[in-house]
Amino acid sequence: MTRAPRPARVAILAFPEATASVVYGMYDLFASAGRDWGIVTEGRPGPTLMEPRVVARSAGAFVAGNGVTIAAEAALDDGAAPDVACVPEVAIPPGAPIEGRFTAEIDWLRRCYAAGATLATACSGAILLAEAGLLDGEEATTHWAYCDTLARRYPKIKLRPQRALVVSGAGQRLVMAGGGTSWLDLALYLVARHAGIEAAMQTARINLIDWHDVGQQPFARLARSRQVEDAAIARCQTWIAEHYHEPAPVAAMVRLSGLPERSFKRRFRQATGMGPLEYVHTLRLEEAKQLLESGDAPIEAIANEVGYEDAGFFGRLFRRSVSLTPAQYRKRFGAMRRALQTGGSTGAAR
Repeated sequence: MTRAPRPARVAILAFPEATASVVYGMYDLFASAGRDWGIVTEGRPGPTLMEPRVVARSAGAFVAGNGVTIAAEAALDDGAAPDVACVPEVAIPPGAPIEGRFTAEIDWLRRCYAAGATLATACSGAILLAEAGLLDGEEATTHWAYCDTLARRYPKIKLRPQRALVVSGAGQRLVMAGGGTSWLDLALYLVARHAGIEAAMQTARINLIDWHDVGQQPFARLARSRQVEDAAIARCQTWIAEHYHEPAPVAAMVRLSGLPERSFKRRFRQATGMGPLEYVHTLRLEEAKQLLESGDAPIEAIANEVGYEDAGFFGRLFRRSVSLTPAQYRKRFGAMRRALQTGGSTGAAR
């Protein structure tokens, strides 16, 4: 008689800065693999394919960042290294200091990786892998709001902010999902890898999960609203927020700053992380996204309204920055906005 393969052991790392929805969402999805398909198709549980458990610095209950109690089943050093170690998001503001804050968790991740485990992170959880030095020279992704912080703090990382899922490292054992619900992609990928593609497809069907095939860039807020400390540049930021649609906006900001053009461009990039023209484009595209979502004006009219005389150039720039054409963006997010406003359906069941 052939013995069934051992279920994959999955440790889900929890800490006060995590949110219970991701911790237990991962837990439920891994536990569902194999088991729930049997329940809905044959009336009895199918085989256990993944064995999740929640681990933390010490076993027991604690209150997470969103006020929900999480109960860790085991301490970090209890038992053998898992096959997969999952890190949920780190719910701290982008740029907040983390030195010395997650020492025990980072040491545990290093030990798991050295023992052959796959490390998987959701959202801003990639920060812990970066702090551990495991992402140096590797491709990585994280929530779009944390990409600037990751790139600035860890310049050796090959950041891929537009992608919702990145697999890298020796043996492809570093797996990172982008922001929000892309942790579902992460969990499905891990089920496929450790329990088979059919098990992952069954899990997706039961839970009505759609793959984030367009990445996370369509969901990102392109413009950075943080006001800088450089007074001359901050004055220009305030002005351009209302005048981004005007012709020759960069030249106007140079005049407003009172600086030589070369000095202005250098200080603007140093203060904002963008060149002034790139900054103008991001403001225009962000406004275009709002117009596409909320109305039905022709795309050419929207291009003109935000400052582009050439609708073709606008379309190419939008596609490069957002990963969707303006028409695709309107179809996807306009329908979502209308459904949220009316409480209706975004389309027929499929």
